[in-house]
Amino acid sequence: MAVKFSFAQVLFLLVSTILGVVWSVIAHQPLVIGFLPGYVVLFSFSIKSTLSFRKSIKMSLMGVYKTRIVIVILFLVSFLLPSWSLSGTIEQMVNIALSFINPHHFLILSFFISMIFSMLLGTTIGTLSTIGVPIIGTAGVLHLPIPIVAGALVSGAFVGDRTSPFSSAHQLLSHTVEVPVNRQWKAMLLTTITAIVVCLGFYGIIDAHFISKTEFTTDPLIWNKLSLVKFIPPIILVVFVLFRVSIIYAFLSSILSAVWISLMSGTSWPKLAESLWHGIEGLGGGFIHMYQLLLFLAVAGAYNGLLEELNVIQPYLDKWLESSHNLSVDTLKTLLATLIITLIAANQTLPIILTGRSFLPHWSRYYRKEELARVMGDSTMLFPGIVPWSVLAIMCSTIVGIPLFEYLPFALFLWILPFITILVSLSKKIRKPKKGI
Repeated sequence: MAVKFSFAQVLFLLVSTILGVVWSVIAHQPLVIGFLPGYVVLFSFSIKSTLSFRKSIKMSLMGVYKTRIVIVILFLVSFLLPSWSLSGTIEQMVNIALSFINPHHFLILSFFISMIFSMLLGTTIGTLSTIGVPIIGTAGVLHLPIPIVAGALVSGAFVGDRTSPFSSAHQLLSHTVEVPVNRQWKAMLLTTITAIVVCLGFYGIIDAHFISKTEFTTDPLIWNKLSLVKFIPPIILVVFVLFRVSIIYAFLSSILSAVWISLMSGTSWPKLAESLWHGIEGLGGGFIHMYQLLLFLAVAGAYNGLLEELNVIQPYLDKWLESSHNLSVDTLKTLLATLIITLIAANQTLPIILTGRSFLPHWSRYYRKEELARVMGDSTMLFPGIVPWSVLAIMCSTIVGIPLFEYLPFALFLWILPFITILVSLSKKIRKPKKGI
């Protein structure tokens, strides 16, 4: 749309959105309540512009429709842990993990395993769902600090979400900044390796100074007592994800198989229903703990629908870069701009598209497109995992069962990369404008 919003309006929208969400976090109120003021402000801007009330409602509903997959996934996630627990799957997977993972190197192994899985699967949610659940359960049995373990798992999961050629977000960034996947991967290689090495050192130090001093007593695994049937739910989930079957079908099939196993094992229907509704004590899950987040995702979807339609931010992004021709300065401006977009967009897709489309002409003129791919890969791809009200951060926190602020300090990969990419930009010489421009 060709509607131009004043800077005061954009600032008011930003402040209303962030303050409302921050209040809900501090006051321990549902996120959906804190997000409503921002949506009301944006909706009022919409009906005061060229959009009618009916059109604004339609755009909001279209935004909710685009979020439907995420809503369904989180709805199913609420049933995953209870069903796996009742079927005996989690207990068996924990016992197996205990026999293979050296407890004295638990954090570094958790990060490494999560990273390998994420590079193969290309998805944070798929990685945390398949291997994060049993590793978190194992950490609980060993009485290890769960937030640190969750941080290591989320760090590893984001390596593939950002870097794997199988990642939809990686493909979207490649398409948006018009850089082939292989060249984009090479552009990210230096900062990727640096961040991985730093993470391995970080988790290794914690293992050496804290975990290795802990006494562990584990019972030897008796292989002939394992039940192949109890492997069915995680096998279904892993196979479906590996073969690129919809994550919704993967979760649904895994849950249904676990429900069938639990019923065959003697679980009564009332206990099954209660566990799926309220979750499992000490493990989490259950629909009752999820419905408020589902409402928030619906409001966030409606918000993003209007935000995209009204084109509120992009004119100011275009103007912000006009006078800058310095790689390090443009890197900082891009990082700040994409952070602001993430704060108000609450998802991963919109920041990638908005930042990429807005900044690509400027970066193409004064540098190489690969430089923009690197900077966005080290910021835009990761900020949705840091912002508490972002859909991706909520999904990660829900799956590992730990609040974001508890594990975020230990999810080193997410917040170390922006600093690394700034240092890389500072170390590079400023490229001269291309000839003929």
